Amino acid sequence: MNERYSRQILFREIGSEGQEKLLASRVMLVGCGALGASHAEMLARAGVGKLRIVDRDFVEYTNLQRQTLFRESDADERLPKAIAAKNRIREINSEIEVEAIVADINNSNIESLIDGCDLVIDGSDNFQVRYLVNDACIKHRKTWIYGAAVSSYGTTMTIRPGITPCLRCIFDEMPDAGSSPTCDTAGVIMPIIATVSATQVSEALKLLVSDYDSLHNSLMQFDVWANDRQRIKLGEPNTDCKCCGQNIYEFLDSETQEFSAVLCGRNAVQIAPPKTTKLDLESLAGRLQFSVAVSVNEYLLRFTSGEHEMTVFRDGRAIVKGTDDVTVARSLYSRFIGS
Repeated sequence: MNERYSRQILFREIGSEGQEKLLASRVMLVGCGALGASHAEMLARAGVGKLRIVDRDFVEYTNLQRQTLFRESDADERLPKAIAAKNRIREINSEIEVEAIVADINNSNIESLIDGCDLVIDGSDNFQVRYLVNDACIKHRKTWIYGAAVSSYGTTMTIRPGITPCLRCIFDEMPDAGSSPTCDTAGVIMPIIATVSATQVSEALKLLVSDYDSLHNSLMQFDVWANDRQRIKLGEPNTDCKCCGQNIYEFLDSETQEFSAVLCGRNAVQIAPPKTTKLDLESLAGRLQFSVAVSVNEYLLRFTSGEHEMTVFRDGRAIVKGTDDVTVARSLYSRFIGS
């Protein structure tokens, strides 16, 4: 066994057998922002053999205060977070396999993304994605670990299909748009990220080494500024739950996909094409260079038009900064990228 993990192997609850299980495991990380970056680093250092990191966004300077995997050079280059995370993890632990996927998680790809994974860990920043992950994981009997953090408050829960309540058992409906604080409206401090992530990753390690008796089996809530910690014990799954009780997967089976979304607090809109595509960014840059100043790398293309900045990814998505008006963003997308 690699000497790298010697101190972890000395921890009797893991030991040599547990370390072998970790090395043979594949974990999917939903998002690679503050929580996801922390998850990725801890799991990589622990020797989880395969990480699948899925994130739709790119690194910005505002991320560096709390998203521990990223550097100023990543923000300068506007690297996609999944790619920047893979690059950094390669320096931390070159022995594990990291699959970086730059994509928006939606009902057309979530089932394929969780396929082959032993565990799914939430590091997303919105309830739409979490309810979608909940649907897919319940349908395919995949354990997943919910987590959220904003301001100085955070919460987490481990969801084991058929054993514990699912997310919709606890939160039957998504909160109304604009009713919940976000990191971009209420801020966030690093200690709550570390607290929630540490709890999620601790649960992940227990699951991966099959120490189910040590799981906390609760909805855990923390406020590190108010010095408050609560633990609400979970009961049985709710037989009336639409998802795990009635097997109705409203988010997964939706016939319509949201092709545009306002990115809360960022004065930006994401636009996605109605079907999967693969843009030739170099060719697009060649077409645009006569009307706007373009910068391009192998992952994304960026340019400014008036007061708006547009970042375009290879999968056809674009993030339009400088507006929260979907109509304006769609118009710019159509003008420069096409319908």
